[in-house]
Amino acid sequence: MSTYQDLLKAILEHGSEHEDRTGVGTISHFGHQTRFDLRAGFPLVTTKRVPFRWIAEELFWFLSGDTNETNLRARGVDIWKEWADAAHTTRFGREAGDLGPVYGYLWRSFGGRYPERDGLDQIARLVREIQDNPNSRRLIVTGWDPRVADEVDLPPCHTLFQFKVERGRTLHCQLYQRSADAFLGIPFNIASYALLTHMLAHVCGLEVGEFVHTLGDYHIYRNHLPQVEELLARAPLPPPRLEINDEGGRLRGLEGLLAFRYEHLNLVGYRSHGKIEAPVAV
Repeated sequence: MSTYQDLLKAILEHGSEHEDRTGVGTISHFGHQTRFDLRAGFPLVTTKRVPFRWIAEELFWFLSGDTNETNLRARGVDIWKEWADAAHTTRFGREAGDLGPVYGYLWRSFGGRYPERDGLDQIARLVREIQDNPNSRRLIVTGWDPRVADEVDLPPCHTLFQFKVERGRTLHCQLYQRSADAFLGIPFNIASYALLTHMLAHVCGLEVGEFVHTLGDYHIYRNHLPQVEELLARAPLPPPRLEINDEGGRLRGLEGLLAFRYEHLNLVGYRSHGKIEAPVAV
C-alpha cells in the first residue's frame, strides 16, 4: 500500500494551509486519483492497524438503508457517534441517533420524503442493471442530493460511484469523493469500496477488477501531522487477500448482497504496524 503513503506525501508537498468548518484547519490539496488492482490483493492500509470489521459493519449498515447510529453502535462500531448526539440532531428536529438522509437513505431511497422509504432504491437498480444490462455506462449510485445536503450535520463525503463491467466478466469501480480526511477517513474509504466491489462481483457472478479512487479536496488536519509523520516512517507490508465464504452459493442478486454478514468474509494474511490514535474533527 505504498499508494497511500504517496497520497499523504502529495498533500505535504503540494498542499496549502486551509481553514475549514471544524475550526481545526488543514493542509489541503485538490484533485488526486489512485488505482488499486483488487486481483493483486485487498487494499487495506498496513502502515497502521485498520479495523476491517468496523469497515464491513458500516458498509452493511449503509446497504440496509438504516440511518440510526444507535443500530450501528449496537454492532460495536461507534465511528458516527460524534454526529449522532442530541446537540447535533435536535437542530434538525430529530432524536439523538437519527442522522437524517445520509448514505443509507440516499442509496436505498433517493429523493424520498425522509424518513419514509418512498424514494428510488439505487442499490436495487444497480444490481439489476449489472445483471441485465452489463454494457451500460449508467451503473451509478449517487450519494449527493442538494435538496437535503443542508438537512444533515455531515452530508456524504463519498458522493458518487460508478461501475463498469469489462468483457462481461470483470467488475471495476470508481468513486468520486468530494472531501477526504487523509489520515482517518481515506483508509476506511478505500477498503469500504474495495469490499463493496468484491461483494457486488460475487452476487452478480463476476470477478473483481480495479478500484479507482478520485478525490476532490483531500487534506490532513493540522492536529494529525505528528501521526502522519509516524506513519510515513513505517514501511508498507504485503497486502492481504479477501475470501468470501458462501457455502452453497446462496449469496446471489440483491437479496444476497443485503444478506452479507461479517462471517461471510475472510481477510487472509493481514499484517500491519500498530494502531496510531488521532482525534476526529467534527
